[in-house]
Amino acid sequence: MKNIKSSVLKKFKKTVDKNINLMALDKGLKAKSIDWMLHADKYKYTYNYRWMGIPIIKFPNDILALQEIIWKVKPDIIIETGIAHGGSIIFSATMMELIGNNGLVIGVDIDIRKHNKIEIEKSKFSKRIKMLEGSSVSKKILKEIKKSIKPNSKVMVFLDSNHTYSHVKKEMEIYSKLVTKNSYLVVEDTFTEFFPKNYFNNRPWDVGNNPLIAIKEFLNNNKNFKIDKNLNEKLSITETFDGYLKKIK
Repeated sequence: MKNIKSSVLKKFKKTVDKNINLMALDKGLKAKSIDWMLHADKYKYTYNYRWMGIPIIKFPNDILALQEIIWKVKPDIIIETGIAHGGSIIFSATMMELIGNNGLVIGVDIDIRKHNKIEIEKSKFSKRIKMLEGSSVSKKILKEIKKSIKPNSKVMVFLDSNHTYSHVKKEMEIYSKLVTKNSYLVVEDTFTEFFPKNYFNNRPWDVGNNPLIAIKEFLNNNKNFKIDKNLNEKLSITETFDGYLKKIK
């Protein structure tokens, strides 16, 4: 019976992988996905979701993708740069609770607003969260983060703060060293490269100046990471095109 189940699961995975590979070749689907994202952004689509009552500001596809890698890796530490309302760190803390380890989520933001902090601390999962206020690339913040990392800790990192090329490049240089083998460095908001130029007219990032540009340069100079193609290519609608990076050595 066990062998039959294993055979069925292998066949299912093979079918799924085939469909994902075919999707990756479908340029029309990607164009439609970006067009849909642009249309949906008129209504601030990603702002309309909550996790455990807290705004999470993500596409549902990305929430599922993060769930997959957290469940697979079962990290001891998740570091997130960018807290905003706090939905994402609550989500990560929820996953830690489901895994059942003593995992810790470290959230870093240059401005942790009082009303957001109050709501985060109300959560039943706040015992798994440590919030640090300051720049994600400052030596002071990095020193504080390292205090929580034990020698055998499995570490995962999500970068979602300032989305300019220069800032993300610095973050990647710093936090890639903390990510453990077979875990992930997730670099968010790469979709900026595919939106029209000057679309984010009140933000410093734009086409040619965003996380995707930083990723390309990083991967050219760092062979310890690779894009998890299977994960990235199945999303279609995502804020993180090619942004799920697996540490392979």
